[in-house]
Amino acid sequence: MSPARIIVTGGAGFIGSALVRLLIRDTDAKVAVLDKLTYAGNLDNLREVADSPRFHFFQNDICDREAVHSLFHEFQPDAIMHLAAESHVDRSIDAPLEFVNTNVMGTANLLQCALGYWQNLPAEQQSQFRFQHISTDEVFGDLGPTGLFHEKTPYDPKSPYSASKAASDHLVRAWGHTFGLPTLISNCSNNYGPYHFPEKLIPLVILNAVEGKNLPVYGTGANIRDWLYVDDHARALLLILQKGAPGETYNVGGNNERTNLQVVQGICAILDDLKPRPNSRYSDLIVFVTDRPGHDLRYAINAQKLTRELGWKPHETFSTGLRKTVQWYLDNEWWWRPIRDHKYSGQRLGKGK
Repeated sequence: MSPARIIVTGGAGFIGSALVRLLIRDTDAKVAVLDKLTYAGNLDNLREVADSPRFHFFQNDICDREAVHSLFHEFQPDAIMHLAAESHVDRSIDAPLEFVNTNVMGTANLLQCALGYWQNLPAEQQSQFRFQHISTDEVFGDLGPTGLFHEKTPYDPKSPYSASKAASDHLVRAWGHTFGLPTLISNCSNNYGPYHFPEKLIPLVILNAVEGKNLPVYGTGANIRDWLYVDDHARALLLILQKGAPGETYNVGGNNERTNLQVVQGICAILDDLKPRPNSRYSDLIVFVTDRPGHDLRYAINAQKLTRELGWKPHETFSTGLRKTVQWYLDNEWWWRPIRDHKYSGQRLGKGK
């Protein structure tokens, strides 16, 4: 199935914009981006596709029932790819109700609007329609030193962010089971790559290093994540939309487990090669700071179902993807400098109240 008209919520964000760029570049689909343009939404992320006649942008809140209903009526989509979400764990510690509102109530609003739209489609179009919900591995909670998250892993979220995403996953399944809405869910590991808002670990460390600032590492840096290059994730999402079975869930992971300290040290080593400091190494800037509340120790994804059933595999290793990412930030100060100067300069978030 290759939908001709796709709504992408959160399409001006990090993962969403990577998906939109892929859709415009590699498919013939018409794409409508629905984005509220909060602090992390950025039209510069879409600059390279903004002139395409197949690209349309609508600035609205997914919680706005009338706006969402109007978009469905006006655009007549064959699919909705739902990525709009508050996504930073540290911010969820500081403002949890914002996460509940957007991630839970916003998803419920989208589902209800999509349901009403879908129920009025002709039978053939109903069978082709998809509501694709993009989620996170954090809904599964914390792994021990061994094992991997799979699609049947019980949910055990530990932060306001992951709890709100878990709730949204349950709502999507409920609308599929109760009302028959053709839904797809994916849960991904930590993404990284170009256009990543610099509150997250990898862009924060790159930019702090470039500016000669301290490189903060929570606790001892022993927390482990599975890292997924954002363009590999976007390809997986398109494949799930085209070939995934309604009602199914697919895990998307990079098979790149690293401790946070290893990630920071890896960035430092790349910068030592690409942009050497005159009299020291970038690793000299590493400082260990008090851990954030409730910091999960380890996440890791088993993506074998996606590989086995749909034929996906990542193109990038962590080494190749990380080097591409560092080089992109070195080459694109036009993008990140306004963010650092006016939106977020690297200050500590998520200390709790």
